[in-house]
Amino acid sequence: MNTKEILEKNGFTFKKKFGQNFLLDDNILNNIVLNSMIAKDSLVIEVGVGAAALTKKLCKKAGMVLGYEIDKSLKAPLDDILSSYDNVKIIFDDFLDRNVSEDIKGFKYKEIVVVANLPYYITTPIITKFIKEKVEVSRIVVMVQNEVADRFSANIGSKNYNSLTVFLNYYFDVNKLFVVSKNAFYPRPKVDSAVVMFRKKKKSIFVKNEELFFKIVKSSFKQKRKTLKNNLREYDLKKIEKLLEKENKNLNIRAEDLTIEDFANIANELS
Repeated sequence: MNTKEILEKNGFTFKKKFGQNFLLDDNILNNIVLNSMIAKDSLVIEVGVGAAALTKKLCKKAGMVLGYEIDKSLKAPLDDILSSYDNVKIIFDDFLDRNVSEDIKGFKYKEIVVVANLPYYITTPIITKFIKEKVEVSRIVVMVQNEVADRFSANIGSKNYNSLTVFLNYYFDVNKLFVVSKNAFYPRPKVDSAVVMFRKKKKSIFVKNEELFFKIVKSSFKQKRKTLKNNLREYDLKKIEKLLEKENKNLNIRAEDLTIEDFANIANELS
């Protein structure tokens, strides 16, 4: 019995509010697992198990798979689909409400790898949760809408480079791996997706005051087409100008043309 038949047998219906589009293309699933670089001593956290097409492949590679699924109506079909695997545990709850550090207690592992196929609106809160809860994650591999992937991995000076790009790249090296056609999903979404890899930075950027750093980044992008002179009026512009001059830049520059190091230097100067 295939996945679709198991879902139908258990009376499962797709729910728009959870952004459910299940990836069933075997080649793409294999590519995600390959890029996740999972070993037998890895604990994989999968957020959004869905129909477990990816979960099954993760189970074959990892020591343990801890899955989170918000849709409790998937419990019966998932019991069926995952019945032959003894290294998987599914928590039927909203991942954002969980204490991940508590959930992973008792598991033995060398590293944590996060894998997720997510609706775009929940991707940043999920990544932020791992950061704030200080869960030691080596890699995060997520599938999101293609245009969102472009924002996550945008280069300086590009139209997609924004405050979210800076926030994520402060913590991780971000790479867009490959595009996934909308035809690879059931039911089919309206847009293409892409798989993005977040790898924990080996060397972090020095910032004296993270709260001020992120505040300055947000303010700098407040009105994207305006210069720093306009967007950072509430700060000491003379200090900022003096600092920028060392890098042959000035207050008439736009935020999209500043590196993360530039933002860090400004924040450190104003701390």
